[in-house]
Amino acid sequence: MSRIRYGQIGVGHAHASKLSVYRESDDYEVIGIVEPDPELRKRAEQSPVYRDLPWMTAEQLLNQPGLQVVGVETRVGDLLDTAGMCVAAGKHIHLDKPAGESFPQYQRILAEAARQKLAVQMGYMYRYNPAVVMMRDFLQKGWLGEPFEVHCVMSKLMSAGARQSLVEYTGGTMFELGCHLIDLVIGVLGGPQQVHAYPRHSSPIEDTLLDNMLAVFEYPKATATIRSSVDEVDGFARRHFVVCGNEGTFHIQPLDNPKAKVAFHTAHGDYRKGYQEIEFPKYRRYVDDAADLAKIVRQEKEPDFTYEHDLAVQRSVLRASGLPVA
Repeated sequence: MSRIRYGQIGVGHAHASKLSVYRESDDYEVIGIVEPDPELRKRAEQSPVYRDLPWMTAEQLLNQPGLQVVGVETRVGDLLDTAGMCVAAGKHIHLDKPAGESFPQYQRILAEAARQKLAVQMGYMYRYNPAVVMMRDFLQKGWLGEPFEVHCVMSKLMSAGARQSLVEYTGGTMFELGCHLIDLVIGVLGGPQQVHAYPRHSSPIEDTLLDNMLAVFEYPKATATIRSSVDEVDGFARRHFVVCGNEGTFHIQPLDNPKAKVAFHTAHGDYRKGYQEIEFPKYRRYVDDAADLAKIVRQEKEPDFTYEHDLAVQRSVLRASGLPVA
């Protein structure tokens, strides 16, 4: 089977180095990289992630023969303009998160992608986390019953200098970090009826970053709380996602190298009644995302995450960040 020709526009996103996953994959042939900012390009040229790749303009990349997929990894403020350009050129895209601040622009991009039957895979990094995949499977089987509570945290500790990369986001840490969790919440409960945002600046560091944020999502029979800060000591270790249903609870912690504690009201398969711990193999982000996108591009399967899901996520991200949707 021929390899999928892949190119990347931008190295300014925090997760742009995921290009290494595509370079190592047998599914893809990475044919070029684009970065118009000379400082960003200079730094990227020192990284083995981009070594020996041809640098080109966006126009040159989009006109490469056989190009099928573009990874959009620009600074967040440029994501939607770049995504729109790629979709207009008839390319499938992997679009990193969050999907900008203009919901109408994002709607137009997805509508055009749908018209052309193009994939727009969002770069939410926990979608194919093995604990999350298991949680979705248990929910689908009905082993957790009807969810009535979701509680999750996505935090870390950042220095004054590192925080400067987030200050530009008026939506604070919920917009840049919490969006990963909101993607999972929407996957479990769907779009919320109401969203209540509680943004705070809690650090003694004197900047304008909303660094400690809480959002509460309301549903007819459930609530979800999402917390995200950059003030928490060893915050990576406490990143977690908990689903409580009337038949069981699924608690993932930590998220990045996942472990789970699961409680069942009654035994299911190999799992007993009550709490038990589940361990998973070492997980590397984006490997399964890239493999899944290859199957979608080759028309071997439909996307696991629909345009409607992604619109519901982005609408909720904006509301949870205290930003307008219209």
